[in-house]
Amino acid sequence: MVQLILAEKPTAAKKIAESILEKYTTKKKYSTNYYESPSGIIVASAAGHLFTLKDKIRKKYPNFDLEWQPSFKKNKFTKNFYQLLSYLGKFSKEVTIATDLDIEGEVIGYNIYRFLCKKAKVSRMEFSTLTKDELQKAFLKRKKGYNRGLAESGLTRHYLDYFYGVNITKALTASIKTASNRYYLLSSGRVQGPTLAILANREKEIEEFVPIPFWQLNFLTSKSEEKEFPEPLTFNYSISKIWEKENAEKIFRKCKDKNAVVSEIKTKKMRLNPPVPFNLTNLQLEAYKVFGFSPSRTQAIAQRLYLQGLISYPRTSSQKIPSSIDYKKIIEKLSKIFEVGKKLLKKELKPMEGKKSDPAHPSIHPTGELPKKLKGEEEKIYSLIVHRFFSVFGEPAERLSVKIFANIEKYKFYCSGSKTIKKNWLEFYPFAKIEEIELPDLKEEEVLIVDKLNLLEKETKPPNRYTQASLVRELEKRNLGTKSTRAMIIKTLYDRNYCEGQKIKVTNLGRSVVKTLDKYAPEFLSEDLTAKFEKEMEAVEQDKKKREKVLDEAKEILEKTFGKFKEKEIGKSLLSSVEETKEKQNVVGECKCGGQLKFIKMYNGSRFIGCSNYPKCKNSFPLPRNCGIEKTGKICKDCSTPILKIIRKGRRPFNMCLDPKCKSKENWREKKSKKEK
Repeated sequence: MVQLILAEKPTAAKKIAESILEKYTTKKKYSTNYYESPSGIIVASAAGHLFTLKDKIRKKYPNFDLEWQPSFKKNKFTKNFYQLLSYLGKFSKEVTIATDLDIEGEVIGYNIYRFLCKKAKVSRMEFSTLTKDELQKAFLKRKKGYNRGLAESGLTRHYLDYFYGVNITKALTASIKTASNRYYLLSSGRVQGPTLAILANREKEIEEFVPIPFWQLNFLTSKSEEKEFPEPLTFNYSISKIWEKENAEKIFRKCKDKNAVVSEIKTKKMRLNPPVPFNLTNLQLEAYKVFGFSPSRTQAIAQRLYLQGLISYPRTSSQKIPSSIDYKKIIEKLSKIFEVGKKLLKKELKPMEGKKSDPAHPSIHPTGELPKKLKGEEEKIYSLIVHRFFSVFGEPAERLSVKIFANIEKYKFYCSGSKTIKKNWLEFYPFAKIEEIELPDLKEEEVLIVDKLNLLEKETKPPNRYTQASLVRELEKRNLGTKSTRAMIIKTLYDRNYCEGQKIKVTNLGRSVVKTLDKYAPEFLSEDLTAKFEKEMEAVEQDKKKREKVLDEAKEILEKTFGKFKEKEIGKSLLSSVEETKEKQNVVGECKCGGQLKFIKMYNGSRFIGCSNYPKCKNSFPLPRNCGIEKTGKICKDCSTPILKIIRKGRRPFNMCLDPKCKSKENWREKKSKKEK
């Protein structure tokens, strides 16, 4: 009989074994490593979800008759992990769930326990970092049983996501087949539908926006009667928008060819408080602002840093740092590679904290473990997290704000500036973008020589398009999705060609999906309904509501909606935008003959780029096998062919142009030639 510790991923299993087991040996069964100590404790790993929901019997939507099945039937990668845990489960006296302490982690651990280790007692390790001290403490203080509330809430989420996501996706895809007898995957879901609707509504606001003209006045000055300024200054008229042209022109005429007189100088000292610690959403927003990383990319990088033991668990809502994590010890360790940290050790450590908390995890923070070697993007996110951690212990920065008012006749203009007097926390956080505008020393009644007076005609702007980062923030504000799922929902919208661009623009297909669902099944876009189920899942976690009752409510709503789902009409409504999107997806760029270069797929699965003017033009280019390919919209400066992004599993993506003989590939050809020799 053995005691089995169950980790979520192989990297975490190795960390747990190194921290908890004494004199362990690494063993292998079903091509999968596990770790065993002489005392009979074994650490083994899952590979994420080993079980997934499936239809008991394949039938048309809506289908609510589901069961949990091993996921390797679809994802073969998980088969060896399933076989190993199935084997170890037969001999285990106790199973300790040591998966990530969140909804998904609890479902992963609970499913493995109930399906593969039925005879064992169960306990739960709770930790936020993969450091030796915390893992040892978590093992010694493991709790009897599993986190039932979290597991029940997680199971509810999986059922709801299947009820909505899979059934709606089946219905939309079937509607295209009914209308055209062709297959094209269209998806929507409990959160995906409302998210797309938010984007489509913003698109509509932008299109319907009618600009209103207004006028602004300012003057430029580079000197007074007494001195020249280091830089020219711009003074803006005190009314920021003048809506009547006649009024603006009147003020312009009265002020033209006249100098200004300083009428008032206001100075104000301000305290700029340190930032609060990162939770996942804050980290995603900051990484987008500083590095341009998408939320899903930031989340994936943070997860890798966590598995290396360098940071705490990233999927947290908390903006708090409990004293139990030993700030001083962490800063002492980090100061070995981050010199600036030493300055914090000379003061009392008291963090600035935000309002948000998380019952399972503190805010994202470095563990103090020093990295051996990080990839470029990992190093950037790690440095961001470390410096943010330092900065929350800093003193408020001090800033001096200066506002100079100057009159031309009776008309008041102003110029604003500010500068940092004491950097304090800013010294620890180089990523802060603080504008420094230092104004010259002026005094009241000083005459400013007006170099130029400007009358500017402008117009009001439509609302901004969302970025991926601002959309994550908007979804959090509206209580749509979870901290863990929002980034992936946005990625799915891109993958389905519902939206495009850094400033998110909804494609014709995305708009068509929203328009069609709004007409035939508005419940699938209902933000209120989605938020309602989020609250009900929280109630399930707190044991205030039963899973079965929540699922029965969802079934009732969906059965009514699908009862009036008009497949043929919906298919016809979507068909033209589907065909247009498919055609647009296939086109890579322009051929030198004037035709279009397109993806061509052969019967044997191989792919190449060919010209639409074939057989007149036989221009074609090979494509690498077994990889993902994305268009970049860029053209090679050497050969003038389109540049594609090549994505290979487990390797860094790279860009390449189409022409194999291009000058840009000389190094590649040299390396290939050396290998062949």
